[in-house]
Amino acid sequence: MAVFVDLNVTNCTDVKKLQSIIEMAAHLGYSAVAINHVAEFEKKKAEIGKPISTKDLFPSPPTVQGKSTPIKILTRLTIIASDPSHCNVLRSTSPVTRLYDIVAVYPKTEKLFHAACTSIDVDLICINVTEKCPFFFKRPPINAAIARGIFFELIYTPAIKDSTLRRYTISNALSLMEVCKGKNIVISSGAEKSLELRGPYDIASLGLLFGLSEQSAKAALATNCRAALLHGETRKTAFGITYTVKKTQAKEDEAAEPAFKKAKKE
Repeated sequence: MAVFVDLNVTNCTDVKKLQSIIEMAAHLGYSAVAINHVAEFEKKKAEIGKPISTKDLFPSPPTVQGKSTPIKILTRLTIIASDPSHCNVLRSTSPVTRLYDIVAVYPKTEKLFHAACTSIDVDLICINVTEKCPFFFKRPPINAAIARGIFFELIYTPAIKDSTLRRYTISNALSLMEVCKGKNIVISSGAEKSLELRGPYDIASLGLLFGLSEQSAKAALATNCRAALLHGETRKTAFGITYTVKKTQAKEDEAAEPAFKKAKKE
């Protein structure tokens, strides 16, 4: 059974509103949500505070629909910027980024998009879906981002709010898919209220309009989200991970068998 995740629930000062969004997400079958703290850089440096404490939201989080486990509440930081220098705060040694489970950048210029793909230490790169993208997606930086394990995020709430925004969302998504071929895509809500959330299978169907295959659309809500979270974990704790695989008994017996017995069998 797929484990669905929404990596973008908008943070707000109204605790009750935030609680209702998380409760709705659990009701729709999402196993985890990330509360998104946004910092926008203009001429001066933006202030980045500590993430919201999940204990302040729920003594015990709501149970996921169809499961016996409570929904997992994660934290996320998104930097909206137009210059690579604004992203110095996102260096791996920064104590601020270590407080968040997911770190994302919303690049407003092609220069910053290229830097995010090739050198800035982030987990997600947000794609503009509310207006025509001001630059063309190019293969080298996108391939570099995929090789680094970075994911591209599309949010769906603008597409269900307005026909013009829907056109921009689909157009920019299709332009991205032409280059990335559906790899490393994450679809999130960006929800500001509970009524903006949709069920994961409905969003997987919407992913087909974005140019994704059925399998890639489901991965954009499940396995890709978990991979982005794992990327965030390694960003905070180490430079990589190691898998250890136990040998099967047959291979162990074969390895232990003397060479002369092997020769007789052959």
